[in-house]
Amino acid sequence: MPVFGSKKKLRKWDRICRMNIEKLPSKKGVGIKIFIFSLPKLSVLYISLILPKYSEKVGSKNKLKRFKENETFNNVFQPTREEVVGDLFPLKGKWNSDFFKNENPLVLELGCGKGEYSVGLAERYPNKNFVGIDIKGARFWRGAKTAVENGLHNVAFVRTQIELINHIFAENEVDEIWITFPDPQIKYKRTKHRMTNSEFLKLYKKILKKDGVVNLKTDSEFMHGYTLGLLHGEGHEVLYANHNVYVNEGSPEEVTAFQTFYEKQYLEINKAITYIRFKIK
Repeated sequence: MPVFGSKKKLRKWDRICRMNIEKLPSKKGVGIKIFIFSLPKLSVLYISLILPKYSEKVGSKNKLKRFKENETFNNVFQPTREEVVGDLFPLKGKWNSDFFKNENPLVLELGCGKGEYSVGLAERYPNKNFVGIDIKGARFWRGAKTAVENGLHNVAFVRTQIELINHIFAENEVDEIWITFPDPQIKYKRTKHRMTNSEFLKLYKKILKKDGVVNLKTDSEFMHGYTLGLLHGEGHEVLYANHNVYVNEGSPEEVTAFQTFYEKQYLEINKAITYIRFKIK
């Protein structure tokens, strides 16, 4: 394998590589392939080092663009942390009266990612109101944009931390919660971050109505087992549980009617998708 010679030669390749990087076409992937094969073999090792920086640069530009576009959507809310913890969020306790303008059931998706599930539920159930929650606005940008393009007026998105949802919704304001494919946080020291731990359940109970329910859909057998054990141990009511919703019969319609981007990938490799529906006592 060829190796770099002097530091002077390395600096020369640095200039060549960076000059060509700046000239790469914006179309993802195409320019990179042309660039790699048009340079001598000596540069390939170096390209592997600097391409991640280029990808990071492009990714940052896309994020800024999406954040900016989010500001133009009337279904997106991006309050500052100070506004949230200071209880200055104007829709707390008023989601149905001031935003949705109806008295339909209010359903949340926590950690909504790209918003596919929130949008899918909103399309399928027009007589319910949906709110997707995620700290990463660049992710749910896709769902918010799709909702605007499809004229869906029963779905919205909020950029905030899940730990602060009691500042976004009032007591007894929410009818149902969906937790879709959360990080299972398998390490013991990460237990406090598991979205079905005891502290999170107490938080959900504050905003749920008396008969409110929680849905957990995950590809993690660990998360499924952990949650079932915790629910039974603390005396909560498990309404339904299924360790493979696409194989075992009886799964609710809203569980199998549509899939997220990552769920489709899991299904392609025959990874079991689990589901639990429960009430917090």
